[in-house]
Amino acid sequence: MIIRGQKINDRYQIIRTIGEGGMANVYLARDLILDRDVAVKILRGDLADDEKFVRRFQREAIAASSLSHPNIVEMYDVGEDDGKYYIVMEYVEGKTLKSLVKKRGALTLPEVIDIMLQLTSAIACAHDSNIIHRDIKPQNVLIKEDGIVKITDFGIAMALNSNELTQTNSVMGSVHYLPPEQANGKGATFKSDIYSLGIVMFELLTGELPFKGDNAVEIAIKQMKNQIPSVCNISDLIPQSVENIILKSCAKNPKNRYNNVREMYADIESCLDEDRRNEKRHVYTYSETEDLEETKELKNIKELTSELDELESLEDKKSNKVLIIVGIIIAVLIILFTVFLILFPKMNKIKEITVPDVSNLSVVEAERKLKDLGFVINEQSEEQESETVEEGYVIKTNPSGGVSRKKGTVVTLIISSGVGGVTLENYVGLNYFEIKGKLEAYGLKVVQELKDIEDNDGKIVENQILEQRPIAGTKLVEGDTVTFILPNLVVKYPDFVADQWTKEAIENFCKEYGVVVQFDEEETDSYEPGTVIRQDRVAGTRVQKGYPLKITLAKEKKKEPVVEPDVDVDSDTSSDSLAGNENER
Repeated sequence: MIIRGQKINDRYQIIRTIGEGGMANVYLARDLILDRDVAVKILRGDLADDEKFVRRFQREAIAASSLSHPNIVEMYDVGEDDGKYYIVMEYVEGKTLKSLVKKRGALTLPEVIDIMLQLTSAIACAHDSNIIHRDIKPQNVLIKEDGIVKITDFGIAMALNSNELTQTNSVMGSVHYLPPEQANGKGATFKSDIYSLGIVMFELLTGELPFKGDNAVEIAIKQMKNQIPSVCNISDLIPQSVENIILKSCAKNPKNRYNNVREMYADIESCLDEDRRNEKRHVYTYSETEDLEETKELKNIKELTSELDELESLEDKKSNKVLIIVGIIIAVLIILFTVFLILFPKMNKIKEITVPDVSNLSVVEAERKLKDLGFVINEQSEEQESETVEEGYVIKTNPSGGVSRKKGTVVTLIISSGVGGVTLENYVGLNYFEIKGKLEAYGLKVVQELKDIEDNDGKIVENQILEQRPIAGTKLVEGDTVTFILPNLVVKYPDFVADQWTKEAIENFCKEYGVVVQFDEEETDSYEPGTVIRQDRVAGTRVQKGYPLKITLAKEKKKEPVVEPDVDVDSDTSSDSLAGNENER
């Protein structure tokens, strides 16, 4: 039984179930060594003891591991752990092409061309490695948010050069996409994949399947007998060049199909060219009803009839004595067999016991109670969402409690996965837009609120989550709201004067916060030149991007020039002479 938290090969920790198939179940797991999400496909417990199924499961891994293409899900690891055979693959976040068509109906013509180019490119890569997919359908194609498609599930693919026999007469894959030759019980070829690709293209263009019926047999007969409907009659927007691709790929007679997928790719690539849009409707070269295999089977039947006639003639020649002896032996055997049929059921009648109600019990308690009564527990449990039963506890069993079953009956536990949705982690410190995308993928509504935060040191990161509501550990379902508190960075003007900022530092500050700065100079003796002496935005007020800031810097004051008095030489001499004359007297 695979449960949440269980480790496969002590490396891949199971998170949840993401898909169930006839041969294996697929789980989302965490690769504890490489720290990444992966998809782990595990062979069903009731098939792990079947050697034929194990071989086919391993063959899938060997075949798919050789493929490397951007539109094929990548294979990482394959192995066996405690009897559990597993394959580890690339985990692709997205939806299936089938779910997209169900939601939207017919896709646009450019979308269909883009998707089909990716698919044919991927299948061509597989065919280059002698691998036939055999089960091409929208359910096996994942499409990511960016439009990249990834084809998966090569579970029934096989290498053409494999020496092992396979069930060539089994009808594999979904009957809606099944080629006529496979529906008729014949082996698959490369052209079988081409037919399935054509059916997928029809569905993408129209939003509908070409052949419908009340059961698989009715649909299979239509695949073998009915011509595919005209997509041009369904939509006037589809050019004849596009319909011709479907006609050629979905021909009943493989001879009328493309020789290989690369031819189909080239046809799709050019189908919207102007010179092809109005080309003539494709006409098949070979008869669509031609079937050489039926003739061969008829011949084999005639040969077998002839051999039986000869055998009957030989038997008629045997002696009557031998026939009498054989008749006696047969009569005795019939009598013994009749006695055996009457007595054996009475001798080996197994007493039926009632399956107990183990709902709301833990898995351990439920298993113990069932085993004590003689029931066998299915290793592969199932998970189901529940609003009433606690996560990890049993909701019900299959067969259900209260019914009578024989001792040794296998009972499957249905375990609660809790209320559907997602459990919130601690997103504080992470980028808002990255987390928003992840949560919205789960159907949650994500909103933001801004909180003013001063960031003069530049330590706060824009769009970084500061708080979250609800808190980590809360489980939410689709439609619930998550609120994140983001920083509304508030920057305030410093005191450029008191803190003695330099002109260069002010320029860097204004550049970082989008402020338009203007520097003026003022002559003064009170400050050193270049010192900030005035700012027109008051320190502590909020900085607003694009607003101007005026800074006044000190400038050395110009000194007044010293003016010397004019001296009259002649006048001074005359005065001195007069003074001398006066002294002589």
